[in-house]
Amino acid sequence: MLKPAQGVYIAFEAVIAVLAILGNVLVIWVVKLNPAFQKTTFYFVISLALADIGVGLVMPLAIVVSLEIEIHYYACLFMCCQLMIFTQASILSLLAIAIDRYLRLRLLTRYRIQSSQKKIRWALAAIWLLSLLVGFVPFGWAEPKPENSDFINCTFTNVIKMDYMIYLSFFAGTLIPLIVMCILYAKIFCLIRTKLQPCSMNVNGQRSFYRQEFRTAKSLALVLFLFAVCWLPLCILNCIEHLVKRPNPPLTYVGILLTHSNSVMNPIVYTFRIKKFRETCTQILRTCIAHKDSEDATSPSPTTSEHS
Repeated sequence: MLKPAQGVYIAFEAVIAVLAILGNVLVIWVVKLNPAFQKTTFYFVISLALADIGVGLVMPLAIVVSLEIEIHYYACLFMCCQLMIFTQASILSLLAIAIDRYLRLRLLTRYRIQSSQKKIRWALAAIWLLSLLVGFVPFGWAEPKPENSDFINCTFTNVIKMDYMIYLSFFAGTLIPLIVMCILYAKIFCLIRTKLQPCSMNVNGQRSFYRQEFRTAKSLALVLFLFAVCWLPLCILNCIEHLVKRPNPPLTYVGILLTHSNSVMNPIVYTFRIKKFRETCTQILRTCIAHKDSEDATSPSPTTSEHS
């Protein structure tokens, strides 16, 4: 029988999963339709959206794990690893976005030459390959399998070592990239501020270029900030629980939901912060509504079909 906390957790997970998938599919759709978004940065934005869609798709596995069902040890371990893969892909995509925006401002004219399609594809391949490697590390660094049975009550802590979660997933895989990204965005804003000063020399169009970069940087920095706000509480909670050896299930559920909800936030940020994105979203919605209305108009009514 479900505990009240489990029931609430499952309900929230189901809602988050649907919103994460729909919202990030819309992100990819917008980028595909609008040529203004078909730039280097938005290839990494698509990678981030795919990672968030992946989180939405594997949330049923998170629900299964929360129910503590008895299943095969390796099946449980495989399910727990899936969320680690997409989480790592999210953080690496954010890191690639920050590096790309910094190089765009630092290199300027050389940026287009050096950011070729081939290099972008290699960067995307590296993001997902590294995410797979980090995500599947628990297969060689996991809690030991029970000696007398291949089946266990499937929970995250029954198969995933907290040492892995803290030292590799948190410190190496999350905290260090977050620090690097904060430094990069600080450099980006300092550089833009210098270029926008009245005494700074500006050729025609250069000031508008830096203003646009400033607006884009603020939106992407907000995406980074929300990622940190959503993920750091659970990471810190894991560290505390590992030290005191006293898990707090309700707090853990809240922390997990907060991390998963981050997959819903990025489309909202893009919609409210980026005008062209918002306009393309509106265009898509109008097209869908018009298409539905035309289908309703052409379909025969029940009265007509009966008399015919």
